[in-house]
Amino acid sequence: MTTAPQFGLFLAQHHHDWDDTAAEFQLADELGYDHAWAHDHFVSTKHGDEGKMLEAWSVLAGVAALTSRVRIGVLVTGNTYRHPGMLAKQAVTVDHISHGRLILGLGAGWHEPEHEMYGYPFPSARERVDRFEEAVQVLELLQTEKRPSFAGTYYQLKNAAFEPKPLQQPRIPLLVGSIGKRMLRIIARHADMWDAAAHVEDLPGKVRMLDDACREVGRDPATIRRQVHVAGTEAVSSPDAFLAFYEKHRALGFTDFVTDFPGLEQQESIRRIATEVIPSLRQ
Repeated sequence: MTTAPQFGLFLAQHHHDWDDTAAEFQLADELGYDHAWAHDHFVSTKHGDEGKMLEAWSVLAGVAALTSRVRIGVLVTGNTYRHPGMLAKQAVTVDHISHGRLILGLGAGWHEPEHEMYGYPFPSARERVDRFEEAVQVLELLQTEKRPSFAGTYYQLKNAAFEPKPLQQPRIPLLVGSIGKRMLRIIARHADMWDAAAHVEDLPGKVRMLDDACREVGRDPATIRRQVHVAGTEAVSSPDAFLAFYEKHRALGFTDFVTDFPGLEQQESIRRIATEVIPSLRQ
């Protein structure tokens, strides 16, 4: 796996209508970003919960048809919101609409108020990780086996017909967002990409934990791409700010660098970074 850097935009659809959401993904496509990400929430988690919030996988299906080169995904899908069989169907459908440009971003789920609003159970952290581990297996089985069966504690398959298979083989790349010790072990066994927030405490220590988890299962740590996401718009306020964000995290071994999008009305800084800074970092 190449460790060449890649760059993405987090286009969280807080308070957005469809036209603005589509325009932002099309801009990421136009500017040559490697990936662009939606947010998996049913209510906004930014400045209160009253604003617009379009559903993430519906958004991906739409933008998949409106873009041509940028990879797309959800950063990250909450496992507690969908049975993994349904998620597998959604993901493979988007993979086909996008002609193989989907990254399947997945996490264990965390936003308790949203679960309460919509009547979704919110189990303990331990159970959420247990469910997540089963869901990852279900997703992989449906994509790679003809008629899989699975007898888990939380999820079951019984001779499940699943066609079409994804365009990307052997399966859609899996990105997992988490820094927990058990989750990092699951990442080491199953994931193609790891996502971590730039603000987490002791980020270098989390990198070492993932490396150790890989070695425990006999996997080369370099086979997992490491993505860092910085919240807010400070990192895209200027080319120098973006370069500082990149250099700090590249030194920790990160391969993918995601920044928040400042909005269509403030897109000039993104354009400058995409044209003046990122091309030189790819060399």
